[in-house]
Amino acid sequence: MNIKSFFSRKKLLLINIFLSIYIIINLIGGDRGLVSYIEKKNLKIELAVIENNLVSNLMEFEKKNSLLSEKINFDYLDILYREKFKFGKKEEFIIKLK
Repeated sequence: MNIKSFFSRKKLLLINIFLSIYIIINLIGGDRGLVSYIEKKNLKIELAVIENNLVSNLMEFEKKNSLLSEKINFDYLDILYREKFKFGKKEEFIIKLK
């Protein structure tokens, strides 16, 4: 009987306690909680790095493609031949800067 009278007198307090616990648990955990926010933030940073790498690779390929497309760039072809086939004159030294 003592417990029943306690619950009947302190309804508002108990409701506030349960609602507070529910809100705190959902703020920390859950799909939209703090932990999920941190994971999504880290994923966003990783994806931004991957995107930057892909964009730089794309720009490099577009540059190479433009050098080999419509007008033939003989200087670029000469560089490619010298790198791939180790071709050079007797007096030349080939220095690779990469």
